[in-house]
Amino acid sequence: MRRAGETIQPDTTPARNAGRRAVLQSIAGGLAGLALAPLAKVGFAATSDNVTTTTVTPQLKVLGGAGGNILVLSTDAGQVLVDSGAAAANEAVLAALRDLPGGKVAALFNTHWHLDQVGGNDALGRSGATIIAHDKTRQRLSAGWYIPSEDRYEKPLPQAGRPTKTFFTTDTTAVGKQRIDYGYLLEAHTDGDIYVSFPDAKVIAVGDVVSPQRDPVLDWFGGGWLGGRVDALAKLLELGGKDTRYVPSYGPVIGRAEVQAEHDLMLELFNRFVVHVRMGESAQDMEAAGVMDGLSRKFEDPGKFLYAAHKGFWAHHNKLMPDIV
Repeated sequence: MRRAGETIQPDTTPARNAGRRAVLQSIAGGLAGLALAPLAKVGFAATSDNVTTTTVTPQLKVLGGAGGNILVLSTDAGQVLVDSGAAAANEAVLAALRDLPGGKVAALFNTHWHLDQVGGNDALGRSGATIIAHDKTRQRLSAGWYIPSEDRYEKPLPQAGRPTKTFFTTDTTAVGKQRIDYGYLLEAHTDGDIYVSFPDAKVIAVGDVVSPQRDPVLDWFGGGWLGGRVDALAKLLELGGKDTRYVPSYGPVIGRAEVQAEHDLMLELFNRFVVHVRMGESAQDMEAAGVMDGLSRKFEDPGKFLYAAHKGFWAHHNKLMPDIV
């Protein structure tokens, strides 16, 4: 085991299975015992190229406007990031990071594998950051994936941008006296979603599993479905408390009430879908029947959500009811 105070050393060989012990040896040993950065002024400030910095706690900041939100933890051994934004925003993100305490990026968590969350992986990986993700995210970023709506394949990320530490269920590490927990959110948005929790700060980064600003997205071809999203939202509520704040990929930092509202909405839709899918209805049939009507939240494109949710249900027909054929 490494001594406290040693920094993370980059691993250029993707790991197929980094369980609790392996990750703790390579990461926690490097970060344990570190002092947190000095307190920063709480507030909101604009940075270059429309990338903004919002304070969640004195040590935790959110960079917005760079694709998906980027959560930044500053420590005296470097910065810890959750997601890296879109590639087009790399220069602006790096400039914003230089304005924050902590120096270079020591570790980067990917909440999933969509390009607006992993676009900065290559640059940060080449600079020495350890990239941590679910194993399925590593697989996608290493092999590429098909995008049915565009009838094309997305290329793999360069080697330096692929996760170097992976896990399957849950894991934990420490930064000084502050613990970082992370775990799998099965089939909530994609097949590789994770949460990253900072329990001492009562903050959880949730990626696109919670969507307070935009229509919730179910990447049905990438493994996401409505039932998985309901379960994931319930898990996030279980992990948090009344004072927990949640950081989504898009939109502002939110509280438990907003996560509860989204859970209840997704559960209502799930229950409606079960009835109509069991009747063998198409997405068009379901839209005509008013499945998306009378909800607590207005969708910008209800037909798009309905189509994706319908596709996901047919991949999980055996989970609808105990007597399903």
